[in-house]
Formats: sequence, structure tokens, C-alpha cells
Amino acid sequence: MLRDVMGKTFRLLGYTIQYGCIAHCAFEYLGGIVVCSGPSMEPTIQNSDIVFSENLSRHFYCIQKGDIVIAKSPNDPKSNICKRVIGLEGDKVCISSPSDFRKSHSYVPKGHVWLEGDNLRNSTDSRCYGPVPYGLIRGRICLKPTGRITTILPYNTDYQIWRVLKIEKKKIFLLQYPHLN
Repeated sequence: MLRDVMGKTFRLLGYTIQYGCIAHCAFEYLGGIVVCSGPSMEPTIQNSDIVFSENLSRHFYCIQKGDIVIAKSPNDPKSNICKRVIGLEGDKVCISSPSDFRKSHSYVPKGHVWLEGDNLRNSTDSRCYGPVPYGLIRGRICLKPTGRITTILPYNTDYQIWRVLKIEKKKIFLLQYPHLN
């Protein structure tokens, strides 16, 4: 009797540890669900939007300009930030705020990325804390579910047009936001 109870208890404990390790690896290396808070990514991502992030891009160094990423905050390592990649290492980026009359530029150092929110007037980003080390990136946003499926695509870096692909009733729409130039 005692042996049966002990056997079942250890078996349950073994399954719990096994499935816990599988879940940890899935969330660490494949991706997960993220709730974004704050106005810095509006209109692309609203406050309290739920998005899916994938982590394989981070591990294979496939992060590109225009991707929206989840990263550890350089100011507060306990919190995450959701920002768009504006520059990769070696890129020339504008480091002044949109309201500044005189624009100043800098180069992104090796092993770093330049992150900015889509809502430039209401975003704490690389313009405040500088280039972000690549190692702080946790994942790339790949899907934003709403009433209809919405996939977030990188913006066109040649024309600075933000693009969001919406799939609605078997029709595909490409929305352009030229006012974000």
C-alpha cells in the first residue's frame, strides 16, 4: 500500500518535472504569448494588446530592421520593452527627438541594435538610453491576434511606410500608414 502511494507520488513528480522542462524550453527557445502595455507602439500595437513572439530569430541572429522585438529594458532588467528595430550594428541613426530643430546622427556599435517606438512623441527608447545590446533581445513579434488574424510585417525601409497585413473573410489587405514617416 505505502509502496504504491510512494510509486505514484514519484511518478507524478517525475512527469511534473519532465513537462516543466519541456514547457521551459518551448517558451525560452520557440516563443510565447506577450501582453504589451504602454502607448509607445501605437498605432501598430495598442495598450494591453496580446501578441505572439518567436525566439528563434534571436538565436539565429535573424533580427532585421523593421522587426518589432521584445527586449529586456536597459534601465530596468526586471521589465521587458516592446520596440521596433530601427538600426543594426554599423547603421547611421538619428539620435534626436522628432521635435528637435537640429538633427544629430550616430552609428550603432557592434553587437547592438537601435530600438524606437512607433509613437515617437510618447516613447522611451534608444533615443533615451542609447543602443541596446543584442543579448537583451528576448524575441520578435510575429503575430497579433484580434477579431481577425493580423500579422505584423516589417516596414519598408526604402519608403518608411509601416505595413500591417490583415486577413479578413478570405481577403488580404495591406494597410499603409504614410503619416508615420
